[in-house]
Amino acid sequence: MISFFLTLGRLFTALWRSWKDPVFRSTLFLVLLTLLSATLFYNNFEGWGWLDALYFSVATMSTVGYGDLTPATDAGKVFTIIYIFVGIGLFVALVGQIANALIKGGKGADAPKD
Repeated sequence: MISFFLTLGRLFTALWRSWKDPVFRSTLFLVLLTLLSATLFYNNFEGWGWLDALYFSVATMSTVGYGDLTPATDAGKVFTIIYIFVGIGLFVALVGQIANALIKGGKGADAPKD
């Protein structure tokens, strides 16, 4: 259990270091904007509730894709195809920036400045 809390502490430290980087903040904003857009789309076009729409958006962007919800309309399917490519790219960029801050530990040329 101690190991879990130490790892969690390192993650929060990496998030704090990443937050100081304007590129990270921009990427995070784009991820949140994309999630909001997808949630609104699925709520309106597929008729899903807000929680189901957000759940599907997060599961798709993070590549989990449980398959318990699927778009039924043609518009929903086309949107999802585009959303997968855009969303996965943004998600990978965000996780990569956090991993960079975690691995570098604030040291090196690429690390965010304190």
